[in-house]
Amino acid sequence: MTSVEQLPDPSDPLPFFVYGTLRPGEVNHGLFLRGRTAREEPATLPDAALYDGPGYPYAVHRPGTAIVGELITAAPGAYGKLLAALDQLEEYEGPGRPGNIYDRIARPALRPDGTPVPAWVYLASPLIARDLRERGREIPGGDWFARR
Repeated sequence: MTSVEQLPDPSDPLPFFVYGTLRPGEVNHGLFLRGRTAREEPATLPDAALYDGPGYPYAVHRPGTAIVGELITAAPGAYGKLLAALDQLEEYEGPGRPGNIYDRIARPALRPDGTPVPAWVYLASPLIARDLRERGREIPGGDWFARR
C-alpha cells in the first residue's frame, strides 16, 4: 500500500477477495454468497498475513507475504445487496469509523496466472491488526483451510 491511494467509489462493482468463512465450503459462503455470485475463482492477496481470530480469520497488511482465497464476482443485479450484507457481516460501518472490526479496502488480488484484479477485501481494523501482530496466532501459509 502506498501512503496515497486512489480509492474507488464505494459503489464501484469490484469483486470481493474472500479468505475465511466466506470461501466455498465454509458456513458464511452458504449464508451470504450462494445464489448471489456470477463467478468464483482462486486468487491470492499479496502483502497480507492471515491470523486466526476467535472463530474467524483476520487479514493484516504485511509486505512480502500473501494469503490464499477466492475472487467473488457478484451476480448481475446482486451487487448492492451483497455489498451491504458483507459490510454488516464484517462489522464495517464506513471509512475510518472507530467501531469497525474490519476495514473494506480496495487492493489488487492475483489470479493464478499472476493477473492483478482490483478487489474489495476486509482487513482487520488498525487496533485489531496491532493486537494480532503483537499477540495473535498467524496461520502458516496464509490459507484458512490449512489451519486445522
